[in-house]
Amino acid sequence: MLLLVPAALAVLAQTPAPPFRADLDAGRYLKVLAEAEARLRPDPNDAGAWAAKSQALSSLQRFAEARAAAERAVSLKPGLAEALLARGLARAGEAIRQRDLGSLRGALGAMDDLRAATQADPTLAPAWMSLGLAYEMLPGLLGGSTRKALQCAERLRRVAPAQGDLLQALVLVEEDKWREAEPYFQRALAQAPQDPEVVGQWLDALDRRPAKKALGEAGKNARLLAEAPRLLPGVRTRARGVAAVVEAYLHGGNPEAAWRTAQAHLTQVDAPSLLRLQLGKVAAVSGLHRQEGLAALDQVLREPLEGGSSGYPGAWWRKGQILQALGRKEEARRAAQEALKLDPKHRGARELVESL
Repeated sequence: MLLLVPAALAVLAQTPAPPFRADLDAGRYLKVLAEAEARLRPDPNDAGAWAAKSQALSSLQRFAEARAAAERAVSLKPGLAEALLARGLARAGEAIRQRDLGSLRGALGAMDDLRAATQADPTLAPAWMSLGLAYEMLPGLLGGSTRKALQCAERLRRVAPAQGDLLQALVLVEEDKWREAEPYFQRALAQAPQDPEVVGQWLDALDRRPAKKALGEAGKNARLLAEAPRLLPGVRTRARGVAAVVEAYLHGGNPEAAWRTAQAHLTQVDAPSLLRLQLGKVAAVSGLHRQEGLAALDQVLREPLEGGSSGYPGAWWRKGQILQALGRKEEARRAAQEALKLDPKHRGARELVESL
């Protein structure tokens, strides 16, 4: 599967890095969306802007719109790597959200697009990362392959060493090989301590079953509580990095530290809406600061939300949990129903409705 194209030839074959790529990699999705739409107003045939718009929409979990924008980009410039990546991400997002047999076709289509993106531009790091994870997550009958996932990690390492090590670590975690995965995480962290994705994936992996199995529950919690303050300085201005540290404190058993960390960095980060979402989660999970957490979620729901793994459905769900704990059951039910309007298969919101 690996393309044996000399690096210099690959560079010559490609156009300069798309103007949106740096902002997409940094997670500035609302900025990308606004700038892409501004570029499309005078020139609706700008394939690169359609591709960027699609990727931003996927990151904001607006997958149907993302798919439409990606299809436009591909129709305008069929061989554009960013357009193929955009369509692959949108298809994958739709497939994950559907969570039924009908999603298999979308998953297979996403794989085709991601492979095509790496062939169109072998230096496009996000395409290698997405393809490698897809190979690892899909069953063998649908084209999944750990061997191919590790090949993607090796290819990614050539253009983005920290990301390549991160992908290798994630694949090994999926294979329940924690002791083999950890050195790759540490290599990635040593190379990119300021990268929110590297920091976030490491802290998330520490809270997953392979780490718990290797370290024990107490050992896992101790590592989370030690790593959170160690890694925070490198990502203190990046909302996704700070959010990952907040999660580490929360899952490590120190919700008060999680709350203080989110509060202290609200004015320092690039996307404060993500930290307000975390304040709501901490309040809902721990029972601390419920009124303040509710106020934070209300603000999240009034303003644009810069991505986030749970997005608006998660904000409504967490609001419903807090309202239920405060004895405001009718309001809690309405909040859960709002979450289900946005994501009809949201498990937490469905369980909340059933409990009410």
